Amino acid sequence: MGRRTVIVVIAVLGTVPVLSGLLGIVGGPAALPDGEAVNATVDSEYRFTNVFWLAAGLLLWWSLRRPRERAAVTRVILAIASLGAVPRLVSVAVTGWPHPVFIGALVLELVVVPLVIWWHVRTFPRSAEPEPRRA
Repeated sequence: MGRRTVIVVIAVLGTVPVLSGLLGIVGGPAALPDGEAVNATVDSEYRFTNVFWLAAGLLLWWSLRRPRERAAVTRVILAIASLGAVPRLVSVAVTGWPHPVFIGALVLELVVVPLVIWWHVRTFPRSAEPEPRRA
């Protein structure tokens, strides 16, 4: 599987934070599976943090315009998303298992994203040679 495939996979992965970030900003916590109304503080914080989730997806897409040159951006964003599994695991320990959608997210963060990072590193190794510029 070549460069094009890894770029498409990462672009699809980037769709998750873009769409869910927008949904979180517009719909708030009530838009979550099993979501319900919360107090104003939780609602405010939830919508605020979804701006970062949206930005992560947009930056991921941006990084794919020059995948070798912006490889560090791609890898950092994916690594941060993978680290998101840690607080999810804390939540499981404290409050129990979430809705199946979020169990799927946990599997993505623990298994799929690290494999995609590994694949990206192998596909776009560090190079002293810059990639050709595109418009």
